[in-house]
Amino acid sequence: MSGTSRRPLVLDLDTGIDDALALAYALGSPEVELVAVICSYGNVAVDTAVRNTHALLELLGYPDIPVYRGADRALSASAAFEPPEGVARIHGANGLGGQHLGCMCRRAPGDGVDFLVGKSRPLHEGKYRAHLPAGTPLVYGSSFYYVPTGPLTNLASALVRAPELARTLSRVTFMGGALTVPGNVTPCAEANVHNDPEAADVVLRLGLPTRMIGLDVTHQVVLTREDTARWRALGTSAGVLFADMTDHYIDIYEQNNPHMGGCALHDPLAVAAAIDPSLVGCLGANLCVDLEGPTRGRTVCDPERLCDAQKTCEVAVTVDAPRFLAEFRKRVGRVLGAPRAR
Repeated sequence: MSGTSRRPLVLDLDTGIDDALALAYALGSPEVELVAVICSYGNVAVDTAVRNTHALLELLGYPDIPVYRGADRALSASAAFEPPEGVARIHGANGLGGQHLGCMCRRAPGDGVDFLVGKSRPLHEGKYRAHLPAGTPLVYGSSFYYVPTGPLTNLASALVRAPELARTLSRVTFMGGALTVPGNVTPCAEANVHNDPEAADVVLRLGLPTRMIGLDVTHQVVLTREDTARWRALGTSAGVLFADMTDHYIDIYEQNNPHMGGCALHDPLAVAAAIDPSLVGCLGANLCVDLEGPTRGRTVCDPERLCDAQKTCEVAVTVDAPRFLAEFRKRVGRVLGAPRAR
């Protein structure tokens, strides 16, 4: 990062359609440099997320950004995650709305949890540097944005192995949860938290500063077919693919949430709020996750820390939707209209 004021960004994606839109938003944001992507399960199985991420980076002209393979299942799961039928319908069998991309995977993915653990200590310490593949960017814990948009399994696993991450990471902005609105998997639970409630509970209880971008705000920022038509009119392969992929997503929203008029921009809003927190209005809270019974997966204020003066989580409850949507259109349009020469 020498000679530039751009701050490093690490994304943690379960690369389905809204993750692809978040990736494009990040690449179109001049304030940050995307230095790594960790993959997880959720919208797709983890190996599909890795392939999708490589393919999208290739398409958009950034094939050398390293991609790491993270967890393939929840902390308490005995088998690797495979998306259920309902999730496959939303994102398509391949996670990208059925749009197929070639992929030149230029290197085998390293381990995403090792990558995060390495960020908790100075990288000149050889025993920790050895965790990381050759060519890993020198990103220190307090200096980079980390934005998980899938289950929090990778972060929870890293925190268990390296508790000092809770002190060295700057505020983590994650997409997940619902505090003032119903869930989208059960009446209480949002999908990312529902996929690994134990992991989310670990992250929220350990004192790590977090910012929750949940359904409270993501359902207020909606992309329409007018937007995808503009991408298609760009005449680029990226513009056409993103338009077709997102139209598939809008099709599902029209069936499930016809009142919205388009698709919610869950993951892009999390990236945007990490870069510019003024886009959202937040409530300070100490959160935990219900782990038992019919409310399993619910994000709720922790009764044991309710009166603590220090609140570790900023829960987004309002959003400047017009300003965010204007930034989204500008930044994603920039990337889709003029991918870098490969």
